[in-house]
Amino acid sequence: MSQTAAHPLSLPSIGLGTYRLRGLDGARAVARAVESGYRLLDSAFNYENEAAVAEGVRLSGIDRDEIFFTSKLAGRHHARPLADEAIQESVLRTGLGRIDLMLIHWPNPSQGLYVEAWEALVDAREAGLVRHIGVSNFLPEHLERIEAATGVMPEVNQIELHPRFPQAEQLAHHREKGIITQAWSPIGRAGAYGSSVLDEPVVREVAEAHDITATQAVLAWHAARGVLPLPKSAHPQRQRENLAALDVALGEDETAAITGLGRADGRLKDQDPAVYEEF
Repeated sequence: MSQTAAHPLSLPSIGLGTYRLRGLDGARAVARAVESGYRLLDSAFNYENEAAVAEGVRLSGIDRDEIFFTSKLAGRHHARPLADEAIQESVLRTGLGRIDLMLIHWPNPSQGLYVEAWEALVDAREAGLVRHIGVSNFLPEHLERIEAATGVMPEVNQIELHPRFPQAEQLAHHREKGIITQAWSPIGRAGAYGSSVLDEPVVREVAEAHDITATQAVLAWHAARGVLPLPKSAHPQRQRENLAALDVALGEDETAAITGLGRADGRLKDQDPAVYEEF
């Protein structure tokens, strides 16, 4: 039987992606985001910014208990002794006393160690080092394997998800299993398509209908599908606009129209978790 966390996970409806927000400038950008209303901050060992994001929390002056701090275990730390130490180091590096959500960054299936990494996260939760645990970029077969090995299902799976890669089947699988879906690169990038999804006529039409920006239309699309997006921005105005997108309710037809932009080859950089690995 699957186990769940002692306290069911409730998350803000949007988070701040912090990739490349480093050093003092990064900390100040995070602080501005927190001051604007962000409460979920998404960091990672491989972003090399856990300390900067945590410093942004302190600079903001917002009570630490109001902040939901996420980090991720790197692929080179999957083996059990390394995973234990890496989780502890991430907690110590932040100086926040705990990490609210710890994820395995990529499954790296050819290495065959992600079950060990998951066992380390389960034990870290039991020890109080982290409050909640999840994964990132796990396919259904990866989820099934760690559940079979430990009886514990992740609370979150953070995956690539945007209008050109809407992930309908994986999203349905998450709903069935009670897993919260977070979206990285939620707005998408030009990538192989040569143009931004923000330039798509259907996105522009939805934006005009609601008197919002194209970015806000895409973020509202995520919310309409029950997905928690993690847009990155260091600019105060865009940070506020991203938060405001959650106040926009799209109709079912509008949501379906944006979902219709999906493509079978829609991944931005061909980062298929079945074969792609990061360390």
